[in-house]
Amino acid sequence: MSDDISRDEKRGLGVRLLGFALHTYFALTRSMTLGVRAACFDGEGRIFLVRHSYIAGWHMPGGGVERHETVEQALAKELREEGNLVISGRPQLFHVYFNNRTSRRDHVVFYRVEVTQTALRKPDREIVESGFFPLDALPKGATKATYRRLKELEGAEPPSNYW
Repeated sequence: MSDDISRDEKRGLGVRLLGFALHTYFALTRSMTLGVRAACFDGEGRIFLVRHSYIAGWHMPGGGVERHETVEQALAKELREEGNLVISGRPQLFHVYFNNRTSRRDHVVFYRVEVTQTALRKPDREIVESGFFPLDALPKGATKATYRRLKELEGAEPPSNYW
């Protein structure tokens, strides 16, 4: 009987090792990067946008999803860091996009959220400007992607599969 247990234990260990090896292989050969971004609206219906120091234009806030972090955890973290924003209620998942302009493996999970701002966001090395804007008065330099996402959100265009 003890030989059967040790044989089963060995088989189970082998299966776990094979699973780990396959997972590692897929992570190295099929890995992708994952980001999160949100259309953040305040109580007046204005949208929050940021202007980064390292890329041109006004963008919706967001960033990368780190290891051991859920998409919603990353969303809350990025909104807090980029705008001192707190999500009110539950984020509404809108769409997942392939961001092939960044790389051949980048995907963006896009949400619509209601937010409150705990304090004005002071400029720093990453975010040089930020603020809430009426939808009919976006700042000069708002990106084409920002305009596309807003048209999709209002239902004027179907969601694209590409950012």
